[in-house]
Amino acid sequence: MDISTILDNIYKLPEQSRLTLQNNITEIAFQKGHILLKANKVESNIYLIKKGLVRAFVDRDNEVTFWFGKEGETILSMKSYVEEQPGYESIELLEDCELYELKTENLRKLFEQDVHIANWGRKFAEKELIKTEERLISKQFKNASERYLELMKDHPELLQRVQLGHIASYLGITQVSLSRIRAELK
Repeated sequence: MDISTILDNIYKLPEQSRLTLQNNITEIAFQKGHILLKANKVESNIYLIKKGLVRAFVDRDNEVTFWFGKEGETILSMKSYVEEQPGYESIELLEDCELYELKTENLRKLFEQDVHIANWGRKFAEKELIKTEERLISKQFKNASERYLELMKDHPELLQRVQLGHIASYLGITQVSLSRIRAELK
């Protein structure tokens, strides 16, 4: 997915502002298995996914996956972005990925220079908040079968691209329970 489309999906910028923002973005690539962001570390970059798939997880007694990101989506530690403090999550690449990288420090400077980019940043943060709210509500008020059906409906491609162990972790269940749910739905 090209950078202009990703930026416009967050908030449509005037041409000059978009070009200014794009001039601060670089393309990078990493292989499957790479840990892009590490928990308990202040992260200084925001990433936009050009190509590939990632997962966000927390590693306590066992890894718990709480988010998947695919083409067009953003990767960041919100705690690092907002408060410049260590984040909670780690981000693992589930496929070889091509990413767009934006240094948070540069983005903050652009906010001060261009009101349109500042508005883009506000919309960016608002959209991230909504995603977090939707995940929280789903986890709190839906059972595993309902969450699996929601995943099938909203993101069917993830079921082809993600290992069942990560899907089960995302749903908050064991792989055995996931197999049972899948069997019941056939």
